[in-house]
Amino acid sequence: MRSNLLSTVLLALLAACSQPSSSSAQPPKSALPGPPLPSAARRAPTDAAQVKLSYAPVAKTAMPAVVNISSKRVVRQVDPFFEQFGLGVPRARVEGSLGSGVIVRSDGVIVTNNHVVEGGQEITVSLADRREFPARVVLVDAKADLAVLKIDASNLPTLAISTDEDLQVGDLVLAIGNPFGVGETVTNGIISALNRTDVGGGSYIQTDAAINPGNSGGALVDMNGNLIGVNSMILSRSGGSQGIGFAIPGPTVRQVVDTALGGGKVVARPWLGVSGQPVTGDIAKSLGLDRPEGVLLAGVYPGSAAARAGLQQGDAVLTVDGQPVNDEASLNYRIGTHRPGDALSLTYQRGGSARTTKVTVEAPPSRPKDQQLIQGANPFDGAVVLNLSPASAIELDLDPFRSGVVVSDIRGGFSANAGIRPGDLIEQVNGRRIGSVEDLRTALQARTRTWSVVINRGGQQIQATFQA
Repeated sequence: MRSNLLSTVLLALLAACSQPSSSSAQPPKSALPGPPLPSAARRAPTDAAQVKLSYAPVAKTAMPAVVNISSKRVVRQVDPFFEQFGLGVPRARVEGSLGSGVIVRSDGVIVTNNHVVEGGQEITVSLADRREFPARVVLVDAKADLAVLKIDASNLPTLAISTDEDLQVGDLVLAIGNPFGVGETVTNGIISALNRTDVGGGSYIQTDAAINPGNSGGALVDMNGNLIGVNSMILSRSGGSQGIGFAIPGPTVRQVVDTALGGGKVVARPWLGVSGQPVTGDIAKSLGLDRPEGVLLAGVYPGSAAARAGLQQGDAVLTVDGQPVNDEASLNYRIGTHRPGDALSLTYQRGGSARTTKVTVEAPPSRPKDQQLIQGANPFDGAVVLNLSPASAIELDLDPFRSGVVVSDIRGGFSANAGIRPGDLIEQVNGRRIGSVEDLRTALQARTRTWSVVINRGGQQIQATFQA
């Protein structure tokens, strides 16, 4: 869910595209650098001499592990004027992008943003010592906007990924990357906020360290030189840094890297099986809470981990393993950084009293996709459809509590001209309720040229009639 702030500012992904240039197995513990260094005791400067202390030792340790990433892809296009007449020869145009990355294993394993390398046909990694290597993509996790790359090199400097939950607002941090392609650059700031969930699809660390185009995929490090986040995006009116930047936190980075090193192709995130909303002041009073906190459960999926643990509609989940949650996105983040099969401790409010329960989380349930490309004289000609389940709904960023048949792709045909879009949920065809792909196949066998369809798009029901 995006806040109203997004209506007045630009949410700018700091990818290469904005900077044009012309199942998982647990890996062995030795796969990554040693454990992050412990945090030193926090204290404010007490005199002028301490204020003048330098960040140089931290930068000197961290900078060699931050790399520059360039990505190129060939785009074929036809002149729009000739295209409207069905004429014209496609012309090849090379698009380039620029970003940053972090070496997390000495044999050339690198983590960066997915949007830095997405669609790239030629990816080049430039090290701090100016050596260049071609890179291949090991794993892409579009949901977290992370990608893991591999180059053929050894004995490289690395940064340890920190999963420290003791980060605090006000902690000093450094952002390291290659903004605007000018070369490796370090900026400093503080953690402005934690668990920001209203700016994108996940939970972010907010910082005022200057982050600019090209910083995407770079390192956000603490004063011990540990990687606490991967810089991802900014809020800006101008496209440049205005002191509000966001980084993907260490636990999410660790989860994606571990999946890649374990040979996984998809990051398996567990699902609690609930939907919810933030607790307001009025709701807090009705629940016996002294202040608004937690997530009020609006629904519990039958047979889910939450249902088996005894959670009910109307409960308010307050903490996950001792960490507070205040909206559905932060709850999903806390659950999602674990693996299916992990046991978690949840505190929740019911009947005016706080309770604690153990939950063993699991992967979201799925059903046979029965994926099919629809063809023929009907409105869905050229559409790829599949059965919707919690697993496929989450993959498509849809409501996992919905069921039915969803459009996952459009490959031309009548559907492209009819305005059918990926993510559309097909509810009815000629008055027939559609609950599965098999239902849709049967409905589309009707001998008719007039089609009345009902689809659900983003929670809004749309009815239309077509002549096909």
